[in-house]
Amino acid sequence: MRTCLAVVLAAGEGTRMKSRLPKVLHPIAHLPMIAHVLRAVAAGGADRIAVVIGPDHGPVADAVARHAPGATIHVQHERLGTAHAVLAAREALAAGCDDLLVVFGDTPFVSPATIARVRAPLGEGAAIVVGGMVPDDPTGYGRLIVEEGQLVAIREHKDASEAERAIPLCNGGVMALRGALALDLLESVGNRNAQGEYYLTDAVAIANGRGLRVAAVEIAAAEVFGINTRAQLGAAERLYQDRRRADAMAEGATLLAPETVHFAHDTRLGRDVTIGQNVVFAPGVEVEDDVEIRAFCHIEGARIRSGALVGPFARLRPGADVGEGVHVGNFCEIKNAVLDAGVKVNHLTYIGDAHIGAGTNIGAGTITCNYDGVYKHHTEIGRNAFIGSNSALVAPVTIGDGAYVASGSVITDDVEPDALALGRARQVVKPGWAAGRPKKGG
Repeated sequence: MRTCLAVVLAAGEGTRMKSRLPKVLHPIAHLPMIAHVLRAVAAGGADRIAVVIGPDHGPVADAVARHAPGATIHVQHERLGTAHAVLAAREALAAGCDDLLVVFGDTPFVSPATIARVRAPLGEGAAIVVGGMVPDDPTGYGRLIVEEGQLVAIREHKDASEAERAIPLCNGGVMALRGALALDLLESVGNRNAQGEYYLTDAVAIANGRGLRVAAVEIAAAEVFGINTRAQLGAAERLYQDRRRADAMAEGATLLAPETVHFAHDTRLGRDVTIGQNVVFAPGVEVEDDVEIRAFCHIEGARIRSGALVGPFARLRPGADVGEGVHVGNFCEIKNAVLDAGVKVNHLTYIGDAHIGAGTNIGAGTITCNYDGVYKHHTEIGRNAFIGSNSALVAPVTIGDGAYVASGSVITDDVEPDALALGRARQVVKPGWAAGRPKKGG
């Protein structure tokens, strides 16, 4: 098996984003774009990953450490072009590899399959392989000039002749080099351009001059969609969501209004799941088979088990574990709570830091008072209990199996199994009291 070093270039500032956040940390589907790239190169066969960042890009290094703990970080102190950036990882290059892969940190859609395709000709004797794409509008892109199967040059748009500008195949930015030749080729890139920079693409002409084989592999333009502006970030999010929606429906989910459903990068759906309009999945959600999620729900860090019904207008926060056949209805919020099979929480309710036993019914307006201003506390409710509407359960508190809490109660002490608990003032009725009050308009 061939070894591969992937160098991810993430040194660009992305000033057109007009953001204090480094460009490659802007998220697509709640995941930084560089994390998408790191995952792709790892899945595409990279044994080692080196990430080149700019100076003062500590947050990028922190993100790399989270998403690719084994990657090394290298700083390009001066921005002198792409070849110069790759050479910032000289230490990683000198350690040796069969294949060197170079990708950009702001192209989040490059796939593992494409990476494998770009690397493949190296195993067949190529010295360099360039990923080319056919964009809808080639203006501004370098053209790949291929003659009899050999990539002889990459011509920048401004330098290309009219005939060369008519070439549809453009530079996609993904490049692979034979590991044994990579360092020498990169060091041979001269300072030849008006900007005084060292371009990675010049390695193609150098390899041709040495009689080495240079190949071009066509890849989908969408896979090398680069992000430099907020508008492109929005377009990338739309592209990701469109793909994810299509995948979800192909895998057995029903989306009633697909264009309104928003997925995170790690959303997992079972079969025969039905998702209503304007549902948002934040990270960490797993949905099992036969679940229905109705319109206008926001779900994050939650598990929804088979046959459950959620919404409309429900919010599931991190730690929510909704059991089989559970109903969580409109304007309910569940946080860090386990709801066992058959529980019903149908209206205007907050359940936080709790465990609710199977078959229990939670009435409208119930809240678990889990926070005392300093600490969070747990509420334990047994099986087949009944919590009346507008009840406040002041944690820590335990309510036993089969217990009944009367509506409007404030429960501060434990309730035994099968007991009735009332925690409210006794009703007082004063006959005729209202008749003595002044009348409206009187």
